[in-house]
Amino acid sequence: MKNFLFGVLLTMCVLAVGSFAYLRLGIPEVRADIPPSRWEASIVNMSVHASVRREAQELPNPLKLTDETLIAGGKFYLDDCSGCHGTSGKPFNGKGPVVFPPIPELPIVGTEYTEAQIFWIAKHGIRRSAMFANGVFAKDDQLWSVAAYVKRMNSLPPAVQAAIAKPAEGQH
Repeated sequence: MKNFLFGVLLTMCVLAVGSFAYLRLGIPEVRADIPPSRWEASIVNMSVHASVRREAQELPNPLKLTDETLIAGGKFYLDDCSGCHGTSGKPFNGKGPVVFPPIPELPIVGTEYTEAQIFWIAKHGIRRSAMFANGVFAKDDQLWSVAAYVKRMNSLPPAVQAAIAKPAEGQH
């Protein structure tokens, strides 16, 4: 039993030292113009999702779910989010920034996140990705409205879709 425990401890030490050396020697690929390996993508996506779940408090959206809230969120999304995440009904051109983790095309893939998690991501951003912290310039009500919109963007009532698509007064 003593030899077994020694072997387990030695294996853990070798793995820790080997992992540290692998990273410290710069062996992992860091170029942004090639896709990450499946292993790397899996690890990073798992880490991002786990961190968001841990950090974002599961609060209910303080805004009432009304057409006006969804329209405000949709207009905010069109102005500030769609350039990277895409627009409903328009295929993403694939010419966005090459970042990792990749930018989700929300109108196509939707989201697994809750409204509270979407709000947290929009407010705080995701480090080392293209998702910046909107909380430095947007009010919480704006971010909650966009969270409500993103969560429902693929199942909006036609009247809400039409109001979001309508240009603002004075715009053509």
